[in-house]
Amino acid sequence: MASIGVSDKSLIVSFGEMLIDFVPTVSGVSLAEAPGFVKAPGGAPANVAIAVTRLGGKGGLIRSAKVFHYGSISLIVEPCRSAHLQAMKVAKDAGALLSYDPNLRLPLWPSEEEAREQIMSIWDEADVVKVSDNELEFLTGSDKIDDETAMLLWRPNFKLLLVTLGEKGCNYYTKNFHGSVEAFHVDTVDTTGAGDSFVGALLCKIVDDQSVLEDEPRLREILRFANACGAITTTKKGAIPALPTTADALELVKEGK
Repeated sequence: MASIGVSDKSLIVSFGEMLIDFVPTVSGVSLAEAPGFVKAPGGAPANVAIAVTRLGGKGGLIRSAKVFHYGSISLIVEPCRSAHLQAMKVAKDAGALLSYDPNLRLPLWPSEEEAREQIMSIWDEADVVKVSDNELEFLTGSDKIDDETAMLLWRPNFKLLLVTLGEKGCNYYTKNFHGSVEAFHVDTVDTTGAGDSFVGALLCKIVDDQSVLEDEPRLREILRFANACGAITTTKKGAIPALPTTADALELVKEGK
C-alpha cells in the first residue's frame, strides 16, 4: 500500500500494489521482439501516489484521507482482497471521496469472466471512476467508444466518470453535464503510467474543493491540466521517472500544444 497527500488536512491515500515494470528498450515492438528491457518501479496505485507527491504531497493514515484511491489488482487473491474491501469501508466511513481506476491487467486474472465480475463487484461504491477506452470496451462488451456506451457504466451515486482516450484526450460525465477535453501532442516514447499521472493530477486538484465536480468550466480546466500531466509522462521510459511536477505541466498547458 502506498499513501500520500497534499496537506495535513487534505490527504490522498492510494491503496494497492507496487512492482517493477520491464520496459522494452525499443519502442513500438512486441515483447518477443524487444532486444532488451529497462527495469522501472511501477504499479498503478504507487504511480498515483508518487504523481501526487511530485505535485506537492505528504503521507497519512487511511482514516485521515479526504480522497481514497484504489484499483482492482488487489481483488484477485486473498488476503489482499479482504484488506482492500476493509480499507474501502474504513475510508468511506471516515467520509473520504472514493476514486476507482480498475487498471485492467487480464494476464493476472484466472479468466476474463472473473476479472469482469470482480472489477464490477465494487463498482457502485465509488464516487469518481476513471476507465481507459480499452477498459470501457471490456466492461461493457461494446466496441463503440461513445457517450451511450460510457453511460452503461454510470451509477446514480457517481460524481464523475472519466474515459481516457490516449492521444484523443478524455471524456467526462457528471449528473448534470458531459463533454470532452483534447489531449496535448508530444513525442511519445512510452505510455506506461500516463493514466496514473492523469489521475494523480485530477485528485490533487479536487481534494481541497470537490465543488469543482459540479462546475463544468473549472472541471474542464482541471482535466486539461491532468491531460498535460499524462502527456508528459509518455515522453520518457517508465512511469515513475517520467511523472511531472506542477511546473512541467503548467508549461505544457501554457504552450497549448
